[in-house]
Amino acid sequence: MSRIVSSKELKLIEQAIAERPEGIGVSALEKSLAHSLPHINRRTLQRRLKKLQNDNRIIPEGESIARIYKTAPDVTGNKANLPSKSNNFEAIGYIPVSKEGKIIHDLVCQPLTKRKPVGYYRSFLEEYQPGVTFYLSKSLRSQLHEIGGVQTKKRPAGTYAREILNRLLIDLSWSSSRLEGNTYSRLDTEKLIALGQAAEGKDLQETQMILNHKAAIEMLVEEADQVGFNMFTFLNLHAILSENLLPDEDASGRLRRRPVDIFGSSFHPLVMPQTLEECFRLLLEKATAIQDPFEQSFFLMVQLPYLQPFEDVNKRVSRLGANIPLISNNLCPLSFIDVPEQAYIDGTLGVYEFNQIDLLRDVFVWAYERSCQRYLAITQTMATPDPMRIIYREQLIDGVQNIVRGCKAVSADIVRQLASDLVPEDDRDSFNKILMDVLQHLHEGNVARYRLKLSEFQKWNQNRK
Repeated sequence: MSRIVSSKELKLIEQAIAERPEGIGVSALEKSLAHSLPHINRRTLQRRLKKLQNDNRIIPEGESIARIYKTAPDVTGNKANLPSKSNNFEAIGYIPVSKEGKIIHDLVCQPLTKRKPVGYYRSFLEEYQPGVTFYLSKSLRSQLHEIGGVQTKKRPAGTYAREILNRLLIDLSWSSSRLEGNTYSRLDTEKLIALGQAAEGKDLQETQMILNHKAAIEMLVEEADQVGFNMFTFLNLHAILSENLLPDEDASGRLRRRPVDIFGSSFHPLVMPQTLEECFRLLLEKATAIQDPFEQSFFLMVQLPYLQPFEDVNKRVSRLGANIPLISNNLCPLSFIDVPEQAYIDGTLGVYEFNQIDLLRDVFVWAYERSCQRYLAITQTMATPDPMRIIYREQLIDGVQNIVRGCKAVSADIVRQLASDLVPEDDRDSFNKILMDVLQHLHEGNVARYRLKLSEFQKWNQNRK
């Protein structure tokens, strides 16, 4: 079942804590919420408490079973008031929104009982005509091209994403998982991806979610010249992102065959599998026909979650899928770094319940500008890439894997032999030097670059001492 964590849910938890100024423990809080939030289990409640704590809305006191939660004081030392509606969106940890976006925000923030139940409106997809219909205006598309066009000349698909891959793996894996309620910190995520170290005290599902993101991003970048808006790409993207996370393993990498509900929304997705597949194929067909990469990207963020083609993990598929045209065109990727969870949820609800894209578009544009600022700063500090490393990137990975997995010693003869099998004669001397340099500087913090497991590196490293 797909879940959206509503602001109402967080407010109910915060209200229950505020009613106990002396503090309240998890067990007592569960009982207090039994009527208003009967679906909340202990693990889910702890994640919600973590989010409220991160947002400085509550504070914990004590350790382990003695831990209690209290309403956080404001800067004057007084108890903070419960969140209230405000037109100053930035002041409440939101993003700046357009006039149209504010209208959608106000609609989706109404109590669920006041929002009319709606089903999937097929015409919302059918009426979109690539090249005629645009979710992003011409001026907005031009603006995005200007800030996201990091390459000054034509280069192979995925070149820029490969140059920043180590950072992109961490940023996108962490931020996309965070939008699903994952409580890993960015540092925890970096240790997991770079060193294979899972964070202590975290749910195994959270660890699996981040590892799945890493694998999916690597697929999109490594196969940038082959992935596209086709059934094969998206079924496999879903299979990677949902690995070991679905109750029914057969649902991984397969269009759904049963109804799903959206918690916190009045929207009811399509039910008939045949109609679902027809709409999904039409969605991919229209996405392929869109010429502008930013329009393609945002179209997918709008239409794929709305269709709910999979039993779960739809929004994750849409966020990574939205990067396909950006990666293939060597544009700055969309990492969703610092995107407020509630703004993303509200924008998505606007599509679900009203077929209105304005608030989600505000989120998309803000998120992309944020990503560009980050990666522009990173790029400015990067050394000029060695063209040989780009041309023979796969061969370099093969060479490193051959040495490490074979537990071979690093010697000029072995490296020379590998080069003779991997690259043309004219480039062997240069390749030899690069491979030798890489092997001499291989360590636990960069083995993922060569698709090696930490255990493989440690075994090889131990044997060569």
